[in-house]
Amino acid sequence: MSHKALVLLVEDEKGIRNFISTVLDVNNYRVVEARDGKEALELFTSRCPDLILLDLGLPDMDGIEVLKTIRGWSGIPIIVVSARGHEREKVEALDLGADDYITKPFGTSELLARIRTAMRHQQVTVDVPERTIFSVGDLTIDFDKRLVTLNNNPVHFTPIEYKILEILTQYPGKVVTYDQIIKDIWGPYTNENQTLRVNMANIRRKIEKNPAEPKYILTEVGVGYRFVDEI
Repeated sequence: MSHKALVLLVEDEKGIRNFISTVLDVNNYRVVEARDGKEALELFTSRCPDLILLDLGLPDMDGIEVLKTIRGWSGIPIIVVSARGHEREKVEALDLGADDYITKPFGTSELLARIRTAMRHQQVTVDVPERTIFSVGDLTIDFDKRLVTLNNNPVHFTPIEYKILEILTQYPGKVVTYDQIIKDIWGPYTNENQTLRVNMANIRRKIEKNPAEPKYILTEVGVGYRFVDEI
């Protein structure tokens, strides 16, 4: 018997909540519903869902705060489903670790496609076939444990930062273009160059002795980044 993925639906409007729940149920997903941020966080810890659909306009707190809290300890796929369609809101949510952003109103086919994509990406990220340990210099990445250590000391990365490391270390010694990284993390129809630069600056502050003169991740100006294969 195949596993039916559990979706945590965080939505305060009853009509929209019932509609999405019905669509998910018909398409072989299990659903648990939260009407506000507090309930969402409680259900997240107690039910351990496989994916979260998160509205931003919640009655007790902004959905962004829910996103920040969950991203503090989990890389679970989170798709924001919101009426806020301004680029600023989208960039903020994606930069804070949302896997995708859908603007209301939306079609059911689009919603289901985004869910499938997010869950596939999570599966690839978690499994990381044929790569258990990556090590260069004093830096080691244990993909099974999702643990990064520098000089044997653990280093904390946000989900987006960790994804960037995963992508770069798939091709040690080779240049990975900006466009390829952006496409793999934020999708093919986005322009997240500034967001990528911010995340890269954060990564370098955490692993480089001198971020201005990096030895692990080199910049190929105008092209992309290269994770060195030896030091």
